Amino acid sequence: MRVIVGLGNPGEQYEHTRHNAGFDVMSILAAKLNTPIKKMKFQGLIGETLLGGEKLVLIKPQTFMNLSGLTVSEALNWYKIEPAEMLLIVDDIDLPFGQVRIRPKGGPGTHNGLRHIVQCTGTGDFPRVRVGMGAPPAQWDLADWVLSKFQTEEERKIAFDAYMTAADAALCWAEHGIETAMNRYNKRHAE
Repeated sequence: MRVIVGLGNPGEQYEHTRHNAGFDVMSILAAKLNTPIKKMKFQGLIGETLLGGEKLVLIKPQTFMNLSGLTVSEALNWYKIEPAEMLLIVDDIDLPFGQVRIRPKGGPGTHNGLRHIVQCTGTGDFPRVRVGMGAPPAQWDLADWVLSKFQTEEERKIAFDAYMTAADAALCWAEHGIETAMNRYNKRHAE
């Protein structure tokens, strides 16, 4: 069994903001897998399907980003899985815009959603797909930056391409494991 959790904030005002990269990637996964994410469970919306004969659960927490750990810890306990069997998809201001990186585990960095997950579960041992949003320009406040929408068609295209890559990387992780996903998708942007 595998679980993929895309982090974001619920509500129309947050749709397609930089901080909602996880939700946007989950929407792509739902379409690719023909699996609606609409059943309420674990204070989140979930969808369940089979991938390669194995159960795959897709989750969008509905607790707001800063309380994502509530959904993650409930799902871990319910499914009785280890953190290594749950992939987190998150935005990352420390990665260049449009870059996608996969890690087997790590600390929360500046990400409040990851910070709350570590606080609630006591571990950072979750594999993750990080989608680069780039650092805010000098005149921008960090919160305003991550809650802003993409301004140009070019930005939207870069974001969409990154989300497609992140979705493919998540599916690769679910089918083939973290090492294969890292080998395939971390090299892609190494040039």
